[in-house]
Amino acid sequence: MASGMLVRDLAPEVDMSGDVDIAEAMKRLAGKDVCSISDLTSGETRAILKLGHEVKRNPRAYRHALDAKQMVLMFEKASLRTRLSFEAGMNTLGGNAVFFDQTNSPLGERESIADVARNVERWVDVIVLRTYAHDTITEMAAHARVPVVNALSDFEHPCQALADFLTLEEHFGSVQKLNFTYVGDGNNVCHSLMLVGAQLGANVTVATPRGYSPDIEIVTRAREIAAENGCEIRLTQDPLAGAEDADAVYTDVCVSMGFEHESTKRAPIFRPFQVNEAMMARAKSSAVFMHCLPARRGAEVTDAVLDGPQSIVFDQAENRMHAQKALLLLLLGGLDNLSGARS
Repeated sequence: MASGMLVRDLAPEVDMSGDVDIAEAMKRLAGKDVCSISDLTSGETRAILKLGHEVKRNPRAYRHALDAKQMVLMFEKASLRTRLSFEAGMNTLGGNAVFFDQTNSPLGERESIADVARNVERWVDVIVLRTYAHDTITEMAAHARVPVVNALSDFEHPCQALADFLTLEEHFGSVQKLNFTYVGDGNNVCHSLMLVGAQLGANVTVATPRGYSPDIEIVTRAREIAAENGCEIRLTQDPLAGAEDADAVYTDVCVSMGFEHESTKRAPIFRPFQVNEAMMARAKSSAVFMHCLPARRGAEVTDAVLDGPQSIVFDQAENRMHAQKALLLLLLGGLDNLSGARS
């Protein structure tokens, strides 16, 4: 690859000509909560990604779309990509982002979540939460009259999955029938990836150790969606077989935030699931490697893979901002502020 050339520079043109109607999706999504990928239809997910590509190509056209809109970020967990991508995204759309650190005072501890919601909704237009318990997000959504967005819970990470499939569309043009393999812990990231993959028609294989499979309700729902979209969701406990003929191989840390006490127990269990050069050799020669970051180098992935030519992890990180900008535009009706809103 030529020096200084990014992987995305070689990607095919993303097909934007399908039946995705962004304006219609905005009518349905305006004011809606996104606690889970399941809160979105397949068409709405496609509209978010289509708008994400447009926003990324022409950011100046959207720089006043959310003028005077206020977003609060209430985070119980540490963050680099999520916080900065949301703040930068909101600011470049003309709005304002306020960060409220909850790492030392979990939501619901000082006052009820319902009371927090009834206060915050008076001041802001959207609430973005990064929490431990998924119930914190759903409870906030039940009581707030403004959209609530899940920026990570222990059950799902929808914004990550949207950005990841935006990145795959950049590299492959379409993800329909793409062979996508997730290797590692069947965690929150895995859940959202399964649902988005099913919505977009990708074949998703999940390889996890025994006892660390994804939640059965998520698996069932993903398979229902996949059946509607002509693709498959497959579970295996053999990571090398799971990576066979994959177009994309994805992994995450084996010990998520809040489970650090299980590090010693998990290390030997997940060692055979490390993504290394031997595993990537099972995938297609054109396959890409993905990770939501931060990565534990030498644990779930080797340096050779993470820093190698197949890795698109920093494209994923960049696209967090573009996918989230698209989501905010649709939830807050931002296209109505533009002349000639896209459809």
